[in-house]
Amino acid sequence: MKKLSILLISLLAFGAELKAGNQSIDELLDGFHSAAANSDFDAYFAHFSSNGHFLGTDAAERWSVEEFKNYARPAFSAGRGWRYLVLSRNLEAVSGLEVVWFDEILTNVSLGKCRGTGVIVKENGKWKIAYYSLTLLIPNEIAGSVGAQSMQVDTLVTPLP
Repeated sequence: MKKLSILLISLLAFGAELKAGNQSIDELLDGFHSAAANSDFDAYFAHFSSNGHFLGTDAAERWSVEEFKNYARPAFSAGRGWRYLVLSRNLEAVSGLEVVWFDEILTNVSLGKCRGTGVIVKENGKWKIAYYSLTLLIPNEIAGSVGAQSMQVDTLVTPLP
């Protein structure tokens, strides 16, 4: 009976810890999107880990944080950040690891529905985005047409190294 009580208390404690962790991770991701919408360069990039990466919707868009800063600085300086509204989010973690992975469905005025996926790590006691990937969500009914258009454009562009 004592072992069962200890197990139950441990599970409840882990559940409370995970819920508290989820709240801070939701706050991290919501703050990330808010900083982008407000063109707040410093706040936006403060959400990334020191060795973070961002993958955009184009095949050539795989940037380290420093490379992404160079890309984003002109848009943010001109007040043209990007606004993605979160429609849903899933968080996954493994007990004992300070790593969380997530996926979220977003909407954007220009691109429609998108999916953000990523990995969040604890760095110096704070949750940070180590990896964020943004993709377009293409309904199956038009995927063939979009794929054909993409392949047509790819033949006009120099291939990636």
